[in-house]
Amino acid sequence: MRFMRRSAPLMVALIVLVTACQSGGGDLLDTIKSNDKLRVSTDPNYAPQSFLNDQGEFEGFDIDVAKEIAKRLGVEVEFVTPDFDLVQAGGWNGQWDISVGSITITEARKDVLDFTEPYYFTPAQLAASTASGITTIEGFAGKKICVGAATTYLDWINGDLALGDGSTSADVPADVEAVALQTDALCAESINVGRDEFEGWLSSSTTVQQAIDDGVPIVTVGDPVFFEPLAVATDKAGSEHSKLNAELASIIRAMHEDGTLTALSKKWYGGLDLTKKE
Repeated sequence: MRFMRRSAPLMVALIVLVTACQSGGGDLLDTIKSNDKLRVSTDPNYAPQSFLNDQGEFEGFDIDVAKEIAKRLGVEVEFVTPDFDLVQAGGWNGQWDISVGSITITEARKDVLDFTEPYYFTPAQLAASTASGITTIEGFAGKKICVGAATTYLDWINGDLALGDGSTSADVPADVEAVALQTDALCAESINVGRDEFEGWLSSSTTVQQAIDDGVPIVTVGDPVFFEPLAVATDKAGSEHSKLNAELASIIRAMHEDGTLTALSKKWYGGLDLTKKE
């Protein structure tokens, strides 16, 4: 009996230790380095930020940024492609470690995600199908605009946008209706094949310009309606990751200071430096 009583606390301690080891206790940064792998969520259809090339390999600005982060962490990178609405909602359940997917900092998202400082900024640009004849932002009044589901573009149309850096946005045309597709890049594809259930499209200026360069029959309309502060994100509801957040903050700051982000921006955005909000 004496042996069993003295052994019981030891058994409990062993169980706790084994459970901690199985759950990868400690900071997520330690787990990433132990596994020699950084799992990054991205979008396979969001050129020039991220896309699959003809060889089935990921390319794009976000892809290069993610690879550089992994390099500076001293680990390999693995890309996963969940729907964006799952990324921005938080509660990732450990399915990926960070998001490097041009996710805009908003007040609502700050409730569920932790963000680095922005690694770049893009204008949110309206475009109209050439068939619509729309040439002004006011011309979208009473019309339908295509956006990606769960994006800041949808928030803007619905009047729910609150950017996390305190900046403001343009007024929304009266009686505009949003048509939400899985990603905003699908809006350009829909216009390109002649679907006419909407007259306009709202996306990043870079994605809109890519579509124009690819021959999609659209034109840009008016000035940008807001500027997006885009950052690396981690899941507040995930495992402890304060060390990871500090390391990511240091890496993004260093990539700004040493010119890496500027060089990648110019590489993918036609010589433009989008790392500064201008």
